[in-house]
Amino acid sequence: MNFRFVFYVLSFLSLCLSGALLVPAGISLAYGEAEMKAFLLSALICGGIGLGGLALFRSERKEIGHREGFAIVGLGWMAVCLLGALPYLFAGTFSNLVNACFESTSGFTTTGATVIQDLEILPKGILFWRSLTHWLGGMGIILLSMAILPMLGVGGMQLYRAEVPGPVPDRLKPRIRETAKTLWMVYVLISLLEVGFLLIGGMSLFDSVCHTFGTMATGGFSTHNASISHYGSAYIEGVITFFMFAAGANFALHYQFLQGHPRRYLQDTEFRFYLFSTLFITGAVALLLWGGSYDTGTASFRYAVFQVTSILTTTGYITANYEQWPLVVQYILFALMFFGGCAGSTGGSMKCIRILLLLKQAYKEMYCLIHPHAVSTIKLGKKTVPPEVMESVLSFSLVYLGIFVVASLLMSWLGLDFKSALASVAACIGNVGPGLGVVGPVKTYLPIVPTGKWILILCMILGRLEIFTLLILFLPQFWKK
Repeated sequence: MNFRFVFYVLSFLSLCLSGALLVPAGISLAYGEAEMKAFLLSALICGGIGLGGLALFRSERKEIGHREGFAIVGLGWMAVCLLGALPYLFAGTFSNLVNACFESTSGFTTTGATVIQDLEILPKGILFWRSLTHWLGGMGIILLSMAILPMLGVGGMQLYRAEVPGPVPDRLKPRIRETAKTLWMVYVLISLLEVGFLLIGGMSLFDSVCHTFGTMATGGFSTHNASISHYGSAYIEGVITFFMFAAGANFALHYQFLQGHPRRYLQDTEFRFYLFSTLFITGAVALLLWGGSYDTGTASFRYAVFQVTSILTTTGYITANYEQWPLVVQYILFALMFFGGCAGSTGGSMKCIRILLLLKQAYKEMYCLIHPHAVSTIKLGKKTVPPEVMESVLSFSLVYLGIFVVASLLMSWLGLDFKSALASVAACIGNVGPGLGVVGPVKTYLPIVPTGKWILILCMILGRLEIFTLLILFLPQFWKK
């Protein structure tokens, strides 16, 4: 392990964060807010750490090994979440470290869980910083830096494999630097489109940008306590629903669409499964709401499609208090917290590709019971899934559910009722945000004790980095030569 090189790259990352902090400082200046000083001080600290580290840990340029790649990603995310808490502390938004770290981690991991009870009294600069952490974390702050890392002598493929969600990352370009730039170009272009459509719907420019950040990152931070229901607009809900669904799809497909290949969407097995699941579950939830929670089929579909898409893609925006919906619908939404969008999307949780492969594996086992001498393989489209990929999927699923169970028991032991304990962990490890019970859609995570918040912070980072990227850092063998 080349520790000097790891800290050298982490120092560069801190320098990038320093630059990002200047943006909300500018917002605060534009609105005449005193919180500008908090952002400038935070930027100064991050910049000082970055410049000092670059000078102190300067080492010979070399290609990143797999250990260095995992160390940079894992330690980088923890460092960014910690440094991102500084503006909250300096601005007086929070008086203690755990709440500031919780909000920062929730932002960068695109979880959307909050410990702020009244958003509408917060300064614009703080609101913008919350949303900006979403947008940066959505595609991956490491991936953002990776487009620049070659100038430091870093190839980056190990970073890409560790950072991009999903079992098999897609490379759009032969060089990893070009892949990173392409993904960000698509990300920025779709974000600009959403801002434009929200402006047409009457949303202010500030709110349009903030909600676009939350949508494209599948994060869910809003500028209003009532989230999207604040606007009461079917148009705005429709726009955000569409872009939430787009953010939950593989960004490689969006790139291919822009290249003039729209058929690639329906040619992709995972996207077809993602589309079918969204439509089928939306239809089921709408039928369950019709005649009970809502009088008309139109209203039932309107609220069902938004909430299903929001939870399935792990965005977490709300247009209704779904805890007032029938219990069976709440159970469906809880189950969706384990679903997630497609691999290569900004969504969290287990991802559609893994759910699909698990279903295919289950079918294969039953088929082999009926035909014990048959040779059966698992395919995605026309391609056979390699055994090592299936092993990875099964291992990930087992560890994911194991962490969910252990963390839920710990949260219950800390005083949460069992429903709230299960929902809080599922919402945090899946990067969803709102849950059920104490952490329901119209409530916050503020009542949870500090120890419980640290557990959920760990769950958020584990979920964002898809478990193994972070867990591997806790193995003694990883640090040995």
